[in-house]
Amino acid sequence: MAAIPRSLPLLALRLALAVPFYKSGLTKWDGFLQLSGGAEFLFGAEFKLHIFGSQYPYPFPMAAAYGAGIAEIVLPILLVAGLFTRFAAFGLLVMTAVIQITVPEGWANFHLPWAAMALTLVVFGGGKIALDAFRERRR
Repeated sequence: MAAIPRSLPLLALRLALAVPFYKSGLTKWDGFLQLSGGAEFLFGAEFKLHIFGSQYPYPFPMAAAYGAGIAEIVLPILLVAGLFTRFAAFGLLVMTAVIQITVPEGWANFHLPWAAMALTLVVFGGGKIALDAFRERRR
């Protein structure tokens, strides 16, 4: 196993974490900064925060929808490029936590693996196959 460079699994983690968030982000937009009707409905009426056995509506649901939509496009792009990898992974880790309290039944199949991938990238960074490594070499 020593023949596998450490950067290769980090690249795989970056891609694996980026794909579901990016695909989800694409569903939130009907055009440039134009939220889809589905995103407006979900954040405005459907999504609830499940905290301590109670359900609460999202505070500022349209701001949350815009924020999630932008983050789900920008952060995965940064991850794939390996640019500001730790920041992007931390952002997706925070988003995963919010998704967990929104859809608590998804923890085993989705949220736990996403959190594990994001936490690994926060700790280890993007590896040598990343723009972060290129930036570090130029310093």
